[in-house]
Amino acid sequence: MSKLSIGDVAPDFSLKAQDDQVYSLGEFRGKPVVLVFYPLDFSPVCTDEHACFVNDMARFNELDAQVFGISVDSVWTHKAFAQKMGITYPLLADFHPKGAVAANYGVYLADKGIASRTIFLIDREGKVADTYGVDIPVVPDVEHVIEALKKMG
Repeated sequence: MSKLSIGDVAPDFSLKAQDDQVYSLGEFRGKPVVLVFYPLDFSPVCTDEHACFVNDMARFNELDAQVFGISVDSVWTHKAFAQKMGITYPLLADFHPKGAVAANYGVYLADKGIASRTIFLIDREGKVADTYGVDIPVVPDVEHVIEALKKMG
């Protein structure tokens, strides 16, 4: 599904989040990063997916992992979604040009105008350590992500 392979350098990006801050992947070199590409805020499966991340955020914090949600939604939509869901991690707006970051990761579905449901684990050196993609109507198993993070050390 992804055009990136394990061991590839993860493409850097700078995107604005619901807190009006701009986040760049390169700023987080030295700590593991979880990039959660998802289709749309407020859709039923995405809502369930983020509920899982919210519920397990303490475990991600224990592993010193930075979680980012990324979708083609606007910052304003992310603000409303984060507020409704109790999301404290950044939701990044891959809004304009639409899906550009998702396209760099090989997960933009141009025919649908959204990103596929794909998670990338980026290691401390900025390389892809693992990828995990599921069909759009499926909630990914957060336990899979946590176990992969533990293996990264």
